[in-house]
Amino acid sequence: MHNFRDLEVWKKSILLCKHYYIVSKDFPKDELFGLTSQSRRSLYSIPSNIAEGAGRDTNPQFCQFLNIALGSSFEFETQIIIANDLEFIKKNDFDLLMTEIRHIQNMIIKLKQNYSK
Repeated sequence: MHNFRDLEVWKKSILLCKHYYIVSKDFPKDELFGLTSQSRRSLYSIPSNIAEGAGRDTNPQFCQFLNIALGSSFEFETQIIIANDLEFIKKNDFDLLMTEIRHIQNMIIKLKQNYSK
């Protein structure tokens, strides 16, 4: 078992969730049950799966949850690209979100490589 609270990737993904909740609160109200909800769910799935995997008994089990977190990160990346194309997100927020999600993706990949050995 791993202490997820000590993992930098978990901490960064929590911060990204907080930031995105602020950004997405200004999305159109008719998107509340569409893109707003779906993108938030995919984003908070990242730290949630990291935490759940950290509570498993073996490294292969942990890696499986890291795979799920990574998949959720790509889902979120796609959704913010769509939100940007629809002009729901300001350029500076979009750039920051893209930088942060790509950094988190790289961190998950490296963490997975460390625990796959």
